[in-house]
Order: sequence, then structure tokens, then C-alpha cells
Amino acid sequence: MADDIHLTIDGQPASVPAGTTILEAARSIGIQIPTICVHEACTANALCRLCVVEVEGARVLAPSCVAQVSQGMQVSTRSERVERSRRTILEMLDSTVDLSDSPEILEFFDAYQVDRLRFPGAERRDPTVIDDNPMYVRDYAKCVLCWRCVQVCAEDAQYTFAINFSGRGFETQIGTFFDQSMPQTTCVFCGQCVGVCPTGALKPKRQWLLEQGRSLDEVMQATGMGRKKRRSG
Repeated sequence: MADDIHLTIDGQPASVPAGTTILEAARSIGIQIPTICVHEACTANALCRLCVVEVEGARVLAPSCVAQVSQGMQVSTRSERVERSRRTILEMLDSTVDLSDSPEILEFFDAYQVDRLRFPGAERRDPTVIDDNPMYVRDYAKCVLCWRCVQVCAEDAQYTFAINFSGRGFETQIGTFFDQSMPQTTCVFCGQCVGVCPTGALKPKRQWLLEQGRSLDEVMQATGMGRKKRRSG
């Protein structure tokens, strides 16, 4: 079509409508660019920067999830500069965050030859697990601040606005307004935030309790099912 944008990605020609992001254009021709913060249910926000690509003539790497294509653009998704940037991001995350429940991220480690000992003196995030409701727990030691949960709780889906960023710099984390417990917020416990979390920072209460070695009866009591069973008996 006349309005289509023609570009090359890793030497392959692509033709996409104006307004298409580089990430979408790459996917349209079978080229996969790694992401963490991108989710089909959430608005892309360029927070994780794992999706950066090199655009010929550009001074800095471009976040492909939000950068739009332009006529004649030449894009490299696996240049040395791009791979070094992604490797460093993954190494920094691994040095400060518990990624043990992050299969999507761990899959990238071999592909980018991540050195898990590169930052041995890094301070790790280690806040206490927040267990303040019968539906899910919040383990921010596993949070990579991808913002998926905040977005799906807000304009992307629920319009509840129960959670948001708090703090600055290294102290930044997801939290509630005035640090209220989740039942005291506008949360309706829809579970959408848990569903989009890629790292296990938000986890169903039953699953978490079972992982802690609690018995099924203890799990049912802790999540309210035991009371329902007694009332119905």
C-alpha cells in the first residue's frame, strides 16, 4: 500500500503501516526481540530496555516497543552494541533481584552469555514478603519493576488504581498509597496483576503457602476456604 513504511531489519525487508513500532515490524517478519515489560494486555512503556535495537544513524539505542518505524530505516536487533546492552541489563537484574521464579527472563541468560558473577558486591533487594490478604502475596525481592501490574490495575484493564510506584532510585518499588494493606485500598482482588506478573513477585496465596510447606488444611484455613466449608456443613 502507498502508506506503508518500507525498512530493513537485520538485512530483511519489511513493509508495515505507518505508526507500527519496530518491535511489531520485527515480529511481522519472524524476528523476535526480547522483552520483559511488554505484555499483550498492557501498554508498552519502554521501562525494561531489553528490547533496544540499533538504528543506523541514531546516536542512542532505540526501545523497539515504543519507537516507530520510518521510511528507509535500517535496524539491527543483534549488533554487538545491542547484545552488550542487553547482557548488562540482565546481569544487573540478576545481581539485585531474585529471578528464581522468572522463567521468561532466565531463558535469555544463555542467549546473551550472561555472567552471573559480574557484580558480586551488588546490594540485593530483600524486602519482607507482604502477606496481608487471603488472595495473593507480594514478594518485592522478585520484582523487576516492569510496571505490568500497575498498568493492568489502572487504565489498561481494571481502572482500580490500587497500586503504583513508590520510592526513588534503588528504593523504588511497587506499593500502595500511604503503604496501606491491600484490603484497605481500592483493590477488588480481580487477580489481573498476578496474571501479568512475569517474576513471581505477585503470587496466589495458595500456591505460595504450598511452596512454604504448609499442609492443604492449613492452606484452606489461611485462604478462607475452611470457614466456607464449615458454614456449608
